Formats: sequence, structure tokens, C-alpha cells
Amino acid sequence: MKFGHWLGLLALVAAAVLLWNLRQNLILLFAAVVLAMALCTVVDWVRQKLRCARPLAFALSFLLVLVVLGVIATAVIPPFVDEFGQLMAKLPDAASTLIQLLRGAMASASQMLYGQHNADLNWLRDNLSRGTGLTPGQPTNLGSSALGLLGLASGLGTALLQTLFVVAVALMVALQPTAYREVTVLLVPSFYRRRFRQVLVYCGNALSAWMVGVLISSLCVGTLAAIGLSLLGVKLVAANALLAGLLNIIPNIGPTLSTVFPMSVALLDAPWKALAVLALYVAVQNLESYVITPSVMHQQLKLLPGLTLAAQLLFTVVFGPLGLLLALPLAVCLQVIVREIVIHDILDPWKKQRLSA
Repeated sequence: MKFGHWLGLLALVAAAVLLWNLRQNLILLFAAVVLAMALCTVVDWVRQKLRCARPLAFALSFLLVLVVLGVIATAVIPPFVDEFGQLMAKLPDAASTLIQLLRGAMASASQMLYGQHNADLNWLRDNLSRGTGLTPGQPTNLGSSALGLLGLASGLGTALLQTLFVVAVALMVALQPTAYREVTVLLVPSFYRRRFRQVLVYCGNALSAWMVGVLISSLCVGTLAAIGLSLLGVKLVAANALLAGLLNIIPNIGPTLSTVFPMSVALLDAPWKALAVLALYVAVQNLESYVITPSVMHQQLKLLPGLTLAAQLLFTVVFGPLGLLLALPLAVCLQVIVREIVIHDILDPWKKQRLSA
């Protein structure tokens, strides 16, 4: 290799190291882009309905978003917080009930197998029934508690600053999306700028389609969960239904987590109710996966479940919890980039050249 080749390789490695060190900042920028695309979708809808200039449509859209957030803050969040607090308070009782059921099941199994209660299972029953809290009279470390509170405050402050950064960047991008897209286009070689601009438009359309589809499917999941829990007589319907709709944004993992809370509440009433809640959520998720989402998305997005799960694992390892939340929009954009750039622009022309040769 010549000196220029070594220099290019060194620059490529340095760029990769720099991107790796800046990955947390990059994922925040991507979160801002996703939020900006959501706002751009609303702005474009307002422009289409009112046929007005973009600044006016942006102002009206921003006002509409503020009104919706205000309604949610006053009408939805207070009862949700109240019911969610009750829900979290019921989890230890539900865990104790589950432990008692397991102990009874183990005793029944021992009776069937050995004809008597097997003493060898006592250690397992004792470990299941043993609490994990502090024992009475155990001293507490005030210094460690103070450091924990300081760490919590620091984490909350950092999260607040990151949220403000994401919102500010999203608003600036949503106000002038074309200008920011052209700045991004200038980062690629001149011969590829027209094609890269088209790819960015495809990514934006795919993100908009994904966000609209997720919003509709989450509303459907929350509504179906509320109806089903009401029919089953499970308490705290509003909190559980809202959790089901919110966690539906995170595929695979979110629906599983949303099942834990209503099953815990139902278990305190009767074990059969917990099984009925599990069957209800399985039916709702299958309905969402095979009926609602395909009807909403049509043919715009085709993400295989295995690839979605792999993307969640990969982006969580690389970017942390925010990577899990943004795994699906990241996968949507990567799918467009791979299809348009890697396959259409690189592999397909290379295959035609090989065939012609």
C-alpha cells in the first residue's frame, strides 16, 4: 500500500473512533430528528388542510401540540399518577400471593410424587418467602444515602438538560427542514448529492409512516386493553391501559412488560383472573401484529420480527436505554439506507458490470 492509502486508512480509523466516542451525542441528535419528523408530519397536514405558508403552519401545529399536551397534563396524568402509585403499592402483595401459590404447587407436587411433603424443598420455599428489605435494627449508612440522593439528582438534571436539547433541536429542524437537509447533503461528494437528497427524503417518509402507524396501533392497543380489563373486572384500568399503549412503542419487550402490571393486580383477586389477563393481552398483541399494524402500515414498512429483536439488542448495547427506545426508528432508517444505497447503488450496478463482462 502507498502512503496515501495508509493515510486514508488512518483517517477512516480515526473517524470510526471519534464516532464511537460521540455515540451518545449522536443518538440524542437522532432523537431530535425523530421528534422533528413527528412535528413536520403535523405541519405538513396543517399546510395541506389550510393551504398556508410553512411558518404559519408551524405556529399552528406547535399551538396544537401545546393544547394536546395541556389536556393530557390536566385530564390524563393526575389520575394515571394516582392509579400508578396504587399499582406499584400492590406489586409486593401480588408477589407474596404468587409465592404462596408456588409453595402450594410445590407441596402438591411433593405429595403426588412422594406421598408426603418433601423436606428437601424447604430451602426453596424459605428463599421464595424471604424478603429482601432491611431487617429490624439493621443500621443504615446516612453517607451512602446522601450520595445516592446526589447521584439521583445529578441523573435527573442530566436527563432534563438532554430533553431540553432534543426539544430545542427538534423545533429548529422542524421550522426549516429543507435547510438542515441541504447542510447534510453537502457532507457527501458532489456527484452523489442529488441521489443522497432523495435517500434522505425516503428516510423521512419512512419515519413519518412509522410514527403514524405506531400512534394508531398504540391507541388501539390501549383501547382494547381498557375494554378487556373492564369486562374482566380488573382494577386500575386507566393506568394499565395507558401503560399498554405507551409500552407498545417498544416492540417485543414493551408488550411483555405491560402484561406484568395488570396480571399482578388481577392475581390479588383470583388466580384465574391473572390467566385471563394474560390471554387478553396475548390476543390484543396478536390482533395488533397481524391486523392493526398491517392495515395501518400497508406496504410501507416490512421489518421482520427477528431483525427487530436483533436491532433492539444491538442498539441497546451500543447506545444504552435510549437505543432500546429508538431501536425501531433506527432500524427503519437503516433499512432504507441499505436498500437504496448498498443494494440499488452499489450491489446492483456491480452485478450488471460482472454480467456484461
